[in-house]
Amino acid sequence: MDATPRPIPPRASIITVNTNELHRLVKYLPSLFASHGNFELIIADNGSRDGSLEYIASQYPAVRVLPIGRNIGFCAANNMAAQLAEDEFLVFLNPDTQVHPDWLFHLLKPFDDPAVGLTTAKILLLNDPERINTCGNSVHISGLTLCRGMGEAREHFSKPEEVAAVSGAAFAIRRGLFKLLGGFDEEFFIYMEETDLSSRARLAGWRCVYAPESLVWHDYKLRFGPGKVFYQERNRYRMLLKNLRWPTLIALSPVFLLAEAVTWGFVLRNDRANWRNKLRAYAETFIHRREILRKREEVQRLRKKRDRDLLRLMGSELDFSQVSRNPVARWAALVFNPLFFLFRFAAFILVWW
Repeated sequence: MDATPRPIPPRASIITVNTNELHRLVKYLPSLFASHGNFELIIADNGSRDGSLEYIASQYPAVRVLPIGRNIGFCAANNMAAQLAEDEFLVFLNPDTQVHPDWLFHLLKPFDDPAVGLTTAKILLLNDPERINTCGNSVHISGLTLCRGMGEAREHFSKPEEVAAVSGAAFAIRRGLFKLLGGFDEEFFIYMEETDLSSRARLAGWRCVYAPESLVWHDYKLRFGPGKVFYQERNRYRMLLKNLRWPTLIALSPVFLLAEAVTWGFVLRNDRANWRNKLRAYAETFIHRREILRKREEVQRLRKKRDRDLLRLMGSELDFSQVSRNPVARWAALVFNPLFFLFRFAAFILVWW
């Protein structure tokens, strides 16, 4: 890493949501405050009962704590904390991360380009520091979102580039843009919120940029709790219905049907005990259809880009190895990815709006 002294970056408000994460804060906070940069830290606490608030008050009294008192979700807690921020840039950082001393400088540097609205770090695996967790997120043509570069060597993805979505573990956004977009969609509660925010920003004419020199280590393991599939699938449907034009949704209908086959296959193989979560996702989408359509109107009012521009960075290949490395995953890739490629190609022939 270049040791040349760097100018002080602009002020940023770093926002972290904490829900009984004391065991992580004892590593996260020393790492963050040992790094360089001109920042304030706001911690939105979702009703922790593990001594988190007492630890912060005694060891880091300068941290601004927003004690919410109950778990209102990742999205709503971030939005509440963002209302307290006054700095030009908002940085959203997970408490299960640790940072390189120069991470903030490099995360904010791409904002020198006035067209850049969001930036995201190179996120490495805390338990395997020479391997990538994600370099921005890859968004599939179906809306399924995966880690970009997962498991690859640290030196890969070495150049700045535009990405389909930032990673919610470590990203920055212009405060004015966050306010313009209305922040995170609080109905998401958790999961897919950063993909939705990125998509809305891109439709509004802004770029999402990956900053490879901004290094963050993340204590990441792929986990599937009892409600994860429900939130991921429900929120994927909400995002697609809010952001894409109706003719685009029709043009992509073969993609969506194929994606349903894939996700049902995953659920029945890997999350069978919670298979009803898929049905819950359908039901919730239908029940809240009016509210989704209202938010759709808000998104479309800010639109400056075509759906074709949004689809340009959405790929056709699903990395099945991220959820399983058994032969079934390899066969699924051989069967489904060529079909997704053909359907994406056909959609690009049709979608010129």
